[in-house]
Amino acid sequence: MVEEMAAAASVGRLATGKQQLTEAEISQKRIAFSRVERMSDSKRRLCTQIGELDRVLGGGLVPGMVVLLGGEPGIGKSTLLTQMVLQLLMSDQPTQKIFYVSGEESPSQISLRIDRFIENAPKKYSIDKLAESLVFITTTDVDELTVLIKQDKPSLVIVDSVQSLSTTFLTGASGSVGQIREVADRIINTVKALGIPTFLIGHITKDGVIAGPKIFEHMVDTVLLLEGERSDQLRMLRSLKNRFGATDEVGLFQSEDYGLREISNPSELFLENSNQLVTGAATVCLMEGTRPLLAEVQALVVKSQLAMPRRVGRGVDLARIQVLAAVLQKHARLPLAFYDVFLSVAGGFRIKEASVDLGLAVAIASSLSGKKIDQNTVFIGEIGLLGEIRKTPYFERRAKEARRLGFTKIISRETHTTIWGLLKELGLLAKKSEEELE
Repeated sequence: MVEEMAAAASVGRLATGKQQLTEAEISQKRIAFSRVERMSDSKRRLCTQIGELDRVLGGGLVPGMVVLLGGEPGIGKSTLLTQMVLQLLMSDQPTQKIFYVSGEESPSQISLRIDRFIENAPKKYSIDKLAESLVFITTTDVDELTVLIKQDKPSLVIVDSVQSLSTTFLTGASGSVGQIREVADRIINTVKALGIPTFLIGHITKDGVIAGPKIFEHMVDTVLLLEGERSDQLRMLRSLKNRFGATDEVGLFQSEDYGLREISNPSELFLENSNQLVTGAATVCLMEGTRPLLAEVQALVVKSQLAMPRRVGRGVDLARIQVLAAVLQKHARLPLAFYDVFLSVAGGFRIKEASVDLGLAVAIASSLSGKKIDQNTVFIGEIGLLGEIRKTPYFERRAKEARRLGFTKIISRETHTTIWGLLKELGLLAKKSEEELE
């Protein structure tokens, strides 16, 4: 059972029997496209001064845009938005006043985070500019908050978090389904009427989805999810929904002592042995949104002591490892039925697309044979169940990024058609396996 607000008695035209509009009302309700005021994308967007955040938002904030930011506890949601506030106030953009609704933390706690960022950040900031422009709102009553927003009309509102707010018109506890829906509805109606961009920080459930009713995500304009492992420094900002931009963009950050640092060249983070000649390592190119990334995959193949050999992956799905092992055993005659296979992606990255199959297979064969692979080579391709190498989308974009980073040889469907032919050319097949295949 979910408590909801009772609808007010209808006093409109349908209730009184009047179903006709005057000419003045018709002209207000019906707007031709020629009368719509249109602005260029650069003029109507507010740059957040964080390039990776702007990339995911589609170029910046739109007036009246409501963004829902979710993520696990301690992943860096409040830190990211605090850095955005500081850089906005230190920039030359006209930002009059920013409301920071501190429902979970006190202003003193937030000021400690601000001091840590100012003291340790590479760029120096002046705290004097924050004195009047940054305003903390300590209320947890959404009705009081909407009154303050209408009265002061800030240039930006940050609510941390939406689950901490409630309305006295409902008796449910804050964070319940009814409260979240009503709180979000009142905030969205207020800021859209005034054209104020707003960030709502939301909690997530144990299943990894944003807490609250699903309609909550439909009410906002953009849904962002900050992901990452606490033990790793990598943070990924994904867009699950965006009415003002693409949903396939990804922002990459690295956790530092002072906060989150943008990763301008992500490939350097995922390439650890690019200048070494090692066994069981291969370089692959994958797409995150419209951005090609080069990453190093590592394989370790050892003699198994179990009746059923193990297949373990870190950053690689177990099902993908099992399929690749079966294909290599069937079409390349590799005796993987007697070996444990361990796969890992450098940098704590998770691989989900099939374009890395070729690099994973070569890394497995390299570790099994003990022969090294030239690290100036990039492997781009999907492997089918019949052992054939398939084409991947955005191949030219991937190849261009690889050449830009100094890789001279690109192996794909353009150069080889079967996996056993590639392994034979690289010298990763045993002589007995070559004779059987031939």
